[in-house]
Amino acid sequence: MAKEQLSQELAARMEQEKADRSYTDLSFHDQEALRRFSSNRTVPVWRPKFAKDIDRILYSPYYNRYTDKTQVFSLVKNDDITRRSLHVQLVSRIARTIGRALNLNLDLIEAIALGHDIGHAPFAHCGEVYLNELYNSHTGRFFSHNIHSARVLDQIFPLNLTLQTLSGIAGHNGEIELSEYHPVPMSSFEEFDRELEKCYTIPGYSNKLQPSTLEGNVVRISDIIAYLGKDRQDAQSIQLLEGDAFSSTIIGTVNAEIINNLVVNIIENSYGHPYIKLDESHFQAVQSYKKENYAMIYANEPGRVILNRVVRPMMQEIYEQLLEDLLQEKTDSPIFCHHIDYVNQSRYTRTVPYEKTEPNQIIVDYIASMTDDYLIDLHHYLFPNSGYYVEYTGYFNDLYAKRNRLQGQLSLEDDQ
Repeated sequence: MAKEQLSQELAARMEQEKADRSYTDLSFHDQEALRRFSSNRTVPVWRPKFAKDIDRILYSPYYNRYTDKTQVFSLVKNDDITRRSLHVQLVSRIARTIGRALNLNLDLIEAIALGHDIGHAPFAHCGEVYLNELYNSHTGRFFSHNIHSARVLDQIFPLNLTLQTLSGIAGHNGEIELSEYHPVPMSSFEEFDRELEKCYTIPGYSNKLQPSTLEGNVVRISDIIAYLGKDRQDAQSIQLLEGDAFSSTIIGTVNAEIINNLVVNIIENSYGHPYIKLDESHFQAVQSYKKENYAMIYANEPGRVILNRVVRPMMQEIYEQLLEDLLQEKTDSPIFCHHIDYVNQSRYTRTVPYEKTEPNQIIVDYIASMTDDYLIDLHHYLFPNSGYYVEYTGYFNDLYAKRNRLQGQLSLEDDQ
């Protein structure tokens, strides 16, 4: 499958309009950015508002935890597969490539991309499902990672990010693909807060949020582009599937082709327009590949059985124990010394002390912040005699299996 290229007409138009600056400016400008708490301090010319958002996200307390959070494949020791830290970088890179071609605000794109998954629970979407079950059973409210990402950066740690960055993060949900993305303007934090509250109380509402800027929409579609082919590549890395297991369409078969062909098609169909668009054939290919990924990868993810049988009850036991400790004010419990105290170490201005947060929300905040290994270690600490045990697939499991088969054959020959 050949890599697509922009039409000669559009390439020439883009080059000319860039040279004489005659392109239609559809970017969101820094001077229009809104923060929850205004400041009279002058914004340095070398550090515009959305660049400041990038810095605040990068240096925020939970950013490091991207490194040990599952993207798709849990309980696998393999440095060649994607972790969430790499995923957000890939989303940022793809989105900035599109944004540069469309003359959009690259700082806003990068801020949204780097922050969009910071609220993801450990153990990827399985962990999100488990945490939502627990939170909902106790409160009737819902947990979703995109909304929690906004909460991390706006409430748990009041970084005073711009409304446009937070709107892009909350509205990024990469599980829902569209052929055409239109910004849904948002004028105030009051409106933003009302929309987020609906996500906690109305089933499925978090999937309906749309970013308020074109930049946010670029990140949203780039999220899909970043994982569509990369998850296939990772599945091959752990020998879950062979390279020829997938079908082939107009967007290609390998990750590099898929990224290139979708990016080119988006630029071809979006340049100079107030929306982000794929043509019908490319959109149908994305839908087809996503369905194939679900059937062949996500539903057959080798760690899923262990996650359901072991990690789900481990998370439940942790939730109940921490909630009891919090309500009984056991200050030597990890919920205090590893979470509440940790959050309070950050010297951000708060209108209400963090410990006054509703108890179940505090537990959700803590569990969602955990890396995979952290959750396992915490369970062992809280329940040292538990029968639940998680074993990772190591680098050499296939060689161990091969060696054991060979030894078995040799033993059989000796017996004969």
